[in-house]
Amino acid sequence: MKGVLLKKNIAILIVNWKSSAMLLRCLECIARQESVKPDIFVLDNSSDDHLAEVYCNRFPAVQFYKSDRNLGFAAGNNLLFQKTEGYEWIALVNPDAFLEPDWLSKMISAAGTHPEFSFFASRLTQSANHEILDGDGDTMHVSGLAWRKGNCRPIPNNVAEPREIFSACAAAALYQRNIFESVGGFDEDYFCYCEDVDLGFRMRLAGHRCLLVPDAVAYHVGAATTGNRHSDFAVYHGHRNMVWTYVKNMPGMLFWLLLPAHIAVNIVTIVWFSLRGQATVILKAKWDALCGIPGMWKKRHDIQRKRVTSVGEIWKILDKSFFPRLSQFRWRSY
Repeated sequence: MKGVLLKKNIAILIVNWKSSAMLLRCLECIARQESVKPDIFVLDNSSDDHLAEVYCNRFPAVQFYKSDRNLGFAAGNNLLFQKTEGYEWIALVNPDAFLEPDWLSKMISAAGTHPEFSFFASRLTQSANHEILDGDGDTMHVSGLAWRKGNCRPIPNNVAEPREIFSACAAAALYQRNIFESVGGFDEDYFCYCEDVDLGFRMRLAGHRCLLVPDAVAYHVGAATTGNRHSDFAVYHGHRNMVWTYVKNMPGMLFWLLLPAHIAVNIVTIVWFSLRGQATVILKAKWDALCGIPGMWKKRHDIQRKRVTSVGEIWKILDKSFFPRLSQFRWRSY
């Protein structure tokens, strides 16, 4: 079974924005992948970075595309996805994620061993300190907060067995292509941040599950081009999109039962970032989130109409800790 899977078509998608130096290292890591030689699709997202194309031309497996405007992470990946018709698997890799040589072979092997799962998360380790986790996939809290599981904690001494998690961090993840397509890919209204959590939620509602493959390791810089995760850019997009993710996806009676917790955590974040001197940006994020709810509610109708996963199954996979890790909001480094 594993040997058959290794021969199947795999496409890696990379959306680049002002990251040419890291992109080169990323491509070098992909070129050194063992057993699996994927095709690579790179989009330069209007970054005026001429070196990106120069570096891509060094690798025969790379197909390079350039957008004349910044489409964002979500639309950028959707655009590349349209180029991958005929592939069975797609791997999403950020230009600031550097794969171990056996990353792809271990991810594909896990897919063959666990056919009941449709998308796969890898272990992200901090690039600056290989002893510290960047995250073991994504956790979704009952309040609607999401974060990278284990973020900033020491790497466990033993390599854990693969296990089910809520969703994959798209900095380095593997998706069954037809499943990605069936749920409509990324929501382009998000632009960036939290779009992979939303995608994972929609995939779960459609009956699909995510497996963490902890021995498939990538080293992740994080917040490489947008500042740290508490930059105004990250705070705005992350906290706007957090509300939209809850509105669209929290199913059935859970939406109403957990709504007080969602409202409460939004109030807490407004206070938190206001005390940090970011009142303007957090208030704008929440205002724009509210203004966007009618459109998200329309999307909700379609998502929930197609839902096959029970409310109980979603409740089971949600994090129910009393105090969510408020300092560990899950933001993408785009």
